[in-house]
Amino acid sequence: MARRKNRLEALAQELSAEYGIRAETIACDLGKAASRARIPGRISELGLDVEILVNNAGFATGGPFYEADPTRELEQVRVLVEAVVGLTSAFLPQMVKRRRGGILNVASTAAMQPLPYAAGYAAAKAYVLTFSEAVHQEVAGHGVAVTALCPGPVETEKFWDQAGWQVAGGRSFEQAFPAKASAREVARAGVAGLDSGRRVVVPGLPTWAAMQAVRYVPHAIKLPAMEWVLRKRDS
Repeated sequence: MARRKNRLEALAQELSAEYGIRAETIACDLGKAASRARIPGRISELGLDVEILVNNAGFATGGPFYEADPTRELEQVRVLVEAVVGLTSAFLPQMVKRRRGGILNVASTAAMQPLPYAAGYAAAKAYVLTFSEAVHQEVAGHGVAVTALCPGPVETEKFWDQAGWQVAGGRSFEQAFPAKASAREVARAGVAGLDSGRRVVVPGLPTWAAMQAVRYVPHAIKLPAMEWVLRKRDS
């Protein structure tokens, strides 16, 4: 389920041919409530039930918030937060009723601390993380798993170009962190974590260890350091 219908249909055909499965596609702009509201009915028309929901759609804004495009910032909240809540609300009740199912919400290590120059993105992902952990506990006794996936930098198409994040020295965020995890590696970690009923998954031992360590650094120390690192320099 995504906005790019042609690419979805091509992927569905590829999956069907390779694995002999039924793959259906639904094009939807998740930033629009009216578009999201049509999804449950469309799924019912296809004669399907949602056993596993993966909330993965997203993008990031970057730069000083006082210079940000308000429309884009609000769209980010709608896609990263509102869509997650809306789709979870649409499909979780039936999972609980059937006493089986799972929801994998893609958050980020950005959820684990405020990020100057990515304020809206980090805040949205923090919501996803907190929301997922709370709902995980609520449904723990109902046969349903809810897992928050919190990767560090991931090699994904166009994400870094659209985010426009930079670090000290004028390098792009992508250049500063060339050893990003692959999307396949992160997806495998997320699915494995959901299958085992974990509350939070941080793929990669070095990333997990770094996030554990940063939790104990006071914001008064951490935020100025992050602001310096992420501040865009004039070339």
